[in-house]
Formats: sequence, structure tokens, C-alpha cells
Amino acid sequence: MRTTDTTPKILVVDDDASIRNLVHRFLNQKYQVDSAADGETALTLFEKFKPVLVILDGNLPAITGYHLGQEMQRRTNVFAIVLSSRTDEADKLKVLSASADDYICKPFGLAELAIRIEVVLRRMRPVTPSRIVFDQFAIDSARREATLNDRLIKLTALEFNILYFLASHSGQSWSRQQLIEKIWGWNCDDTGEDQLVSVHISQIRKKMIQVDANASQFIKTIRGYGYRFEPPNRTAIAIN
Repeated sequence: MRTTDTTPKILVVDDDASIRNLVHRFLNQKYQVDSAADGETALTLFEKFKPVLVILDGNLPAITGYHLGQEMQRRTNVFAIVLSSRTDEADKLKVLSASADDYICKPFGLAELAIRIEVVLRRMRPVTPSRIVFDQFAIDSARREATLNDRLIKLTALEFNILYFLASHSGQSWSRQQLIEKIWGWNCDDTGEDQLVSVHISQIRKKMIQVDANASQFIKTIRGYGYRFEPPNRTAIAIN
């Protein structure tokens, strides 16, 4: 395919050559794609290729896709989709709550993979206003940074999306199911998936508290329902 500087880059990591090559060829019709068979090679390519999304086999030799995704997200805000033959809900929740933006069970169809990639990459689209400021808290969708008292809050890509969504709808309460649908892009009818939101909100709060001990009050829990962003200073300044 003919690519441009703005064509998204995707790195595929799977030790099964048949799956890796099939996914590589399929995605190469639309994206810039590179691939690796193991974690060590993947990390080397990751630094050179600088993908916006990685597709990871959950059962790689030497290092699991779960831990590889965490390492990559420590380096950049890369999105991650994990492929796994494990269908147990506990495994799925563990991976999604730790690092992954999506989890696909093997075997899977290429059409399903394409749609899930589109849903994840849709989160890259700029949202207006790009910067929202509440007194000492600021969140910028263009730079994908959140700061409190001028100190950076170190968020994963998914955590940033959650916090930005809540901040851009300050004062509005959202159920866990609504947040799953708005941020993950899934139609949520499984109470198990609700736990994902709670786990990520907990992580966001911890990271905000690391910056400011009083930051736990920014995201309110609505008992039996969901969450609401409500900073001490509710007056927002939106900058396009």
C-alpha cells in the first residue's frame, strides 16, 4: 500500500509465524506494519519503528504479552491489543486492567480484528477543546498530558482517555456501563466488564495522589452507579 507520514504504525508480536504473517499481510493493506516473533526483537523494533499500536500474543516465550505491553507503555503512550487463547474472565480482566486497550480471544476473524483496531485508534482523534484547566489541574488532549500543580501525572494511554473524558464532562455522572461504551467502544451488558472501570479509576486516583495527597477528591464515586469528575474548583477554562 502507499503510506504517508500520518498512516498509523502497528507492530505485530506473535511467535506463531502463520498468525503473525497473516495479520501482518492483512493490516499492511491499510497501515504501516512491522512484526516480531519474540519480546526482545519486539522491543528493539518498538524503539525504531515507534508504533501507535501494538498487537501482542499473550503467551510469548520468555516474556508474556501482558508484561511486554506494560514495558512498552512505560516508554510511550502506545495502545495495546492482546491476543490470547485464554477465555477465562479473570485472565481477561487482569490484562485489561493492567495495560491492554483490548483483548481478543483466539481463534479470531480478521474482520473482527480490523473493527477492534479502528475502535482503539479512534481514541487518537483530537477532541475539542484540546486543553481543559481547573485551577491547578490541566489536561491536554493534543499533548496527551495531565498535570496537577505543574507536575506530570504519569498515565497509560487508556487511563488518560478515561480521565480526559470525565474532565471534559465535569459535573456529569456516568455509569460504569456508559463509560465502557464511551471509552472502550463496547456495548456493555456484562457486569464483569464493569470491574474494568473501577480498577482503572483506582489506578488514576493513586497516580494523582502521588502528585498531590488531596487529589482523591477529583473523581467522585456514585455508589451503585459510577463516577463523576468534580474538582475542588469547578470552574473550567477550555482552550481549543
